[in-house]
Amino acid sequence: MSLFLPFERVTQLGAARVPGLPILPPGTERHPVPGGGSRAVRIEAVDEIWIIDREGMQLAELTFFDPQDRSDAGTIGAAGQGAPGGLQNALMADASGPRVLRGLEAAGFDVGRAPGPVPDPTAQTAPTELALYIRRANPGVAKGGLAPPEPLADPLTDLNILPGEARVYEVRKGQFIQILDVQGRECGDFQVFSLRALDQGLERDIDPTTKRTLIGSLYPEPCIFSKYLTVDHEPLVQIVQDTCGRHDIFELPCTARYFEDMGYPGHVNCSDNITRDLARWNVRPRKGWPAINIFFNTMLEDANAIGVDDPRSRPGDYVTLQALTDLVCVSTACPCDIDPANGWNPTDIQVRVYDQGQDFRPSKGYRMSPDSPVQPTRETGFHQCFARHTRNFVEYNGFWLAQGMTGHRAIDEYWARRERAVVMDLSPLRKFEVLGPDAEALLQYCLTSDMRKLSVGQCAYTAVCHEHGGMMDDGIVYRLSDSNFRWVGSADASGLHLREVAQEKGLNVHVRSATDHLCNIAVQGPNSRELLREIIWTPPTQPSVDELGGFRFAIARIGNYDGAPLVLSRTGYTGELGFEIFCAPKDAETVFDAVWEAGQPHGLIPLRLAALERRKANPVRKLVGLDIEGGIVPASGDCIRRGRAQVGEITSAMRSPILGKVIALAPVDVTHAEIATELEVGQLDGLQKRLAAKVVRSPHFDPTKERVKGNYD
Repeated sequence: MSLFLPFERVTQLGAARVPGLPILPPGTERHPVPGGGSRAVRIEAVDEIWIIDREGMQLAELTFFDPQDRSDAGTIGAAGQGAPGGLQNALMADASGPRVLRGLEAAGFDVGRAPGPVPDPTAQTAPTELALYIRRANPGVAKGGLAPPEPLADPLTDLNILPGEARVYEVRKGQFIQILDVQGRECGDFQVFSLRALDQGLERDIDPTTKRTLIGSLYPEPCIFSKYLTVDHEPLVQIVQDTCGRHDIFELPCTARYFEDMGYPGHVNCSDNITRDLARWNVRPRKGWPAINIFFNTMLEDANAIGVDDPRSRPGDYVTLQALTDLVCVSTACPCDIDPANGWNPTDIQVRVYDQGQDFRPSKGYRMSPDSPVQPTRETGFHQCFARHTRNFVEYNGFWLAQGMTGHRAIDEYWARRERAVVMDLSPLRKFEVLGPDAEALLQYCLTSDMRKLSVGQCAYTAVCHEHGGMMDDGIVYRLSDSNFRWVGSADASGLHLREVAQEKGLNVHVRSATDHLCNIAVQGPNSRELLREIIWTPPTQPSVDELGGFRFAIARIGNYDGAPLVLSRTGYTGELGFEIFCAPKDAETVFDAVWEAGQPHGLIPLRLAALERRKANPVRKLVGLDIEGGIVPASGDCIRRGRAQVGEITSAMRSPILGKVIALAPVDVTHAEIATELEVGQLDGLQKRLAAKVVRSPHFDPTKERVKGNYD
């Protein structure tokens, strides 16, 4: 971590540490390079360059093009190593490549194309991220110290809006609008009008009440529920990309009256600016405008009051929208400097309009840790396979996962899992390769299971804990050899924790991210072994599907010796006989198709995200099952009481089809977690309404866990 000290710092204001503000010195840029991917950056004379290998053991290739469009390492006083084959591979191996390639081609550079390398799922050679730092000799000057980042494509319109300004612009149907917070923590108001309606003398703009009512959420997000509408229910724009994910849901843009009532008469405000700039379109003036207050952080507090805090947006955060009809748009950079609306420091907003036809895929910003660069929502290797069965995808842990299937209901999936077989996408689970002579020692220190008892080919369900004993993440650890392990959990934090502990303890071990390069599906249900037996080939040194015991895994292939390589493990979280299959993304469709074809005679159907839950215990509580009297299903978060004292809360509840009653899971104080303990679930304010409950063993449908043993032959 000491390598970062010359380049990064944590901004501190008084006693408050502010990691969301610029953390790089003026004139210094950070460009993340994805594992197996590429980045194209313009370098000027006397600029300084650093490359940081964050996780270790990652090779890198630098390709420099001179003003004559030649690849020449001599421009930095180095000797070249031949043609840029690594660059060619990287451009084709990762989703970052097409954008880089377009940028190089637009600049007149010509690079060849070749297929990129693909990691073997049975090995531990996944490429990992690099960080490219550039210290500019002549940094651009901008208010706040940061210049706008590079456009997503060639913009038709590129507007820099200073605090206290409003700008009106036209956008045609199908074009894209990017609203970008340049310095971070700045509110940008945005309103649009249907151009067709304006031509008819009608003012039809975004109506927040209509939007919330029709989409059923506080503000739209990328994917299905993404549209903003008029009072006539006409869609105007839809959200395509959002790297911030937190915007205003209640308020008007700032008004003259707000500043007057706060003791600042005559203060410039967004509402007056919007009215002034829309006058040339004959739009009637308003003292307050409904609008999308992008990056404005408001919330509804417990006392039914609306609160406001500093925006969550960071430098370079943006929202991209697509026009669903011809529009007249207005954007502002909020001038409010008397409250946290703009972090007490109004700065600039950048607005860019791009032509239709751009490949801007829906995405939401995701960060591995609070200080990590933002990443777009990704598609798993199995995305297109599940897209054959649904269009309903939601963001989960940085990936798009199927939320529902068009051909059947959730109850159908439940019975298929209990009686036949289901297939589900688990690729968002976080995978980390733990390699080196001290790998066992690291995991022995950080995990709750005894790694010394874990043999090669065996895996164990375990947990990563904090130093004080609090649970950080649960998951499965696989032992691939004496000094090679694979950790599969649900949170990036657990893998980062392993890496930090290894550094602190001075252990000879590398912890490498493999999530993007190792995707996996689960095949669960009583028929899972029978259908996999038909398609899985294992070498003589590995157990067959029939021989594979619980919490064991095998190195295998699809079909035969030359088939797609994979790792097959006898694991799962459904309480049924089941397996997980790990493979490289390039082989995902081949693996899925084989499973799907073999599974049809066995009643295999796909399983949605809404049927998956991963639960964590609390060290002072115990996770218990509850039988709840009556037919009311409590909500997640409902309190559990013993008399007037709260002793736990509901984490999940449902009406069980197989048991014919309401059941729940809940972490409960250990003093009230004994089997048959009678408790109550509190609703409304927790006191006015109570549901009788009793502590029972879980899983409810199979408390002795006979079914999971897989005796189905």
